[in-house]
Amino acid sequence: MNLNQVTISVKDVEKSIEFYQKLGLGLIVKALPHYARFVCPVGNATFSLHQDDKAEENRGTWIYFEIENLDEKVEELITKGFEFDEMPNDKTWLWREAHLSDLDQNKIILYFAGENRLNPPWRIKEVN
Repeated sequence: MNLNQVTISVKDVEKSIEFYQKLGLGLIVKALPHYARFVCPVGNATFSLHQDDKAEENRGTWIYFEIENLDEKVEELITKGFEFDEMPNDKTWLWREAHLSDLDQNKIILYFAGENRLNPPWRIKEVN
């Protein structure tokens, strides 16, 4: 099984398109006012937005985008006007993360984990 796409709810798809394009995703489907889909700049994963007037009530979505040059990307995004809730820092789970929020308060985590993403020292030896 391969994770193909993640879809999140947003209140205003058009405004959110601008946010995610500025973040670095490539817009591939624009079906306003209800839907948009992006391709990630690395790999084949896609990410989409679905219009939902109650999106602001759903504050539990966390979206992780892995970036090798995390610190440089954060600096670039700051020059584009992004405000970070947490600047890049090393976590005890061996990932380096920076946190920000989108227009609907979905938590965006930009991170770099490298080998530790799939193979942390505490990984279970046999995957069921």
